[in-house]
Amino acid sequence: MSLLEIIEASFAYEKTGNNVFQEMSTSIEPGEICCFMGPNGCGKTTLLDCILGVHKLRKGRILFNGKDISSFRPGEIARHIAYVPQSHERTFPYRVIDIVKMGRAAYTGRFSSPSAQDKAIAQQALELVGLSHLKHRPYTQLSGGEGQLVMIARALAQKTPVIVMDEPTAHLDFKHEMVVLETIVRLVKNSGITVIMATHFPNHAFYFENNELNIRVALMHNKKILALGSPSDVIREENMKLIYNVNTKMVSCPLDNESELRQLIPVGTII
Repeated sequence: MSLLEIIEASFAYEKTGNNVFQEMSTSIEPGEICCFMGPNGCGKTTLLDCILGVHKLRKGRILFNGKDISSFRPGEIARHIAYVPQSHERTFPYRVIDIVKMGRAAYTGRFSSPSAQDKAIAQQALELVGLSHLKHRPYTQLSGGEGQLVMIARALAQKTPVIVMDEPTAHLDFKHEMVVLETIVRLVKNSGITVIMATHFPNHAFYFENNELNIRVALMHNKKILALGSPSDVIREENMKLIYNVNTKMVSCPLDNESELRQLIPVGTII
């Protein structure tokens, strides 16, 4: 049985009545990275919200370990699926460790404080993303990259088998984009978590493939999945031309005697 299954899924907002996506099907295995890729407005974030139980499908089902997501209570979903947003409002100067401890909310009572175990789990999560030295720093004083790593640590503190990430490197500089990608690779390899990720960047998928992770890409186009498979199989020049209206070139170079680096380079838009 797959860890998560999307079966003939369709969704529409009530006000418009038009499907955002329709008849989408895929399955996601334990320890796999699944990247949903496509242009703005294709329904990537909406699909992630349906997986998280924020929205209910118009048709179809989303199953977690064979159980329909729509039957889960919000607190129950939070024990199975964690979420890393693409951005997070920093309105109050909570300490970093306190932000991470919020990931334990699904395990504590409404009027209870985090237990010693909750605190230890939060500390461990910060260590996993390399930010334990900032645990007493006000969250509002972090850089964008540091803040995103804190969001990943908060998700790790939930101790879920699945983490959903919505464009986790959005708004980050060159270095911190790589730091986040390296962190994802390390977590998947060492912890065996499953990552469901929306991204605009084909080379993110190639980065995971170059690091020998189990990764599949779902290319979204015209409200459906156009192609589903490994990055090498589906991220092709003709697909990028169709989906993004951009001409691209695939390049590769040897990293060492045993591995090769593949990248997709944009050449220009199609008028």
